[in-house]
Amino acid sequence: MLQRIRVFFASRNVWEVETPLLSHASGTDSQLDFFTSTYETPPNFQSLFLQTSPEFAMKRLLAAGSGSIYQICKAFRNGEAGHFHNPEFTILEWYRVGFDLAQLMSEVEALFDNLFEGKLNAPQRFSYAEIFAQFTGLNALIFSFEDYSAFATQQNLPDAITLCGQNHALWLDFLFSFCVQPHLGENGLCLVYDYPACQSALARLNVENPLVADRVEVFINGIELGNGFYELSDAAEQNRRFDAEIQLRQRENLPIAIKDERLLAALEFGLPDCSGIALGLDRFLMVLTESSAIANVLSFDIQRA
Repeated sequence: MLQRIRVFFASRNVWEVETPLLSHASGTDSQLDFFTSTYETPPNFQSLFLQTSPEFAMKRLLAAGSGSIYQICKAFRNGEAGHFHNPEFTILEWYRVGFDLAQLMSEVEALFDNLFEGKLNAPQRFSYAEIFAQFTGLNALIFSFEDYSAFATQQNLPDAITLCGQNHALWLDFLFSFCVQPHLGENGLCLVYDYPACQSALARLNVENPLVADRVEVFINGIELGNGFYELSDAAEQNRRFDAEIQLRQRENLPIAIKDERLLAALEFGLPDCSGIALGLDRFLMVLTESSAIANVLSFDIQRA
């Protein structure tokens, strides 16, 4: 699998790069928890953070003029373990300079066709609002607590009302996970794009509809494999979104996050127009080998590490 990925990108003149796994910044996403390490240089001690994704460092390379790049590396997310999660996992992330989201989706389809040797059903593409309405009858772009609550009660999911409250993004995550995602990508690739703006902290808002962002997620047999964006390049807007996420973490009593000032400086310097995506390769290997749990495709999962 790794060899074929590298050949695929080499044939398209996309450079393989390597960036640090330890960083001075943690990221701010309220749905991700991170590992903290201590860097000892007596008499000084610094907190460093294992990266949940190589995204920010790769964007710094893009701003420095690297051109299109990809990376295969380890990523770390605290508190995540189960059938589809391991706190240490392998990620493929790539960025294509000059690509919009539609071009990126076409390249994702080409990669999967290559790795599955044409054995998948024809790929499908749906807008988030379209597929959400198909399986819930709800408007994903305009929040209605009454409508969402009534649907959750009807589906015997009353916990959603307490867990999600008035938070539109949490409602979408909850209902999508339980009522939509299991139906996506039966023996084939399913790409869901144009995510609601409230769920896209790193993507550009769509120029034709500010209620949606240029974000895509990738599914096969109900398993989420990847998450991509037409990348936000506005430093001021990215800083505003970081601050909003930090405030949300504070309200929810989550660990303090440190935003990446070096990324903001790179965006200020100038990020080229590009689209990028991250794919979880362990989950990909699960699908490729028809395995039921991520532990089956790892040499040693967290229980045996």
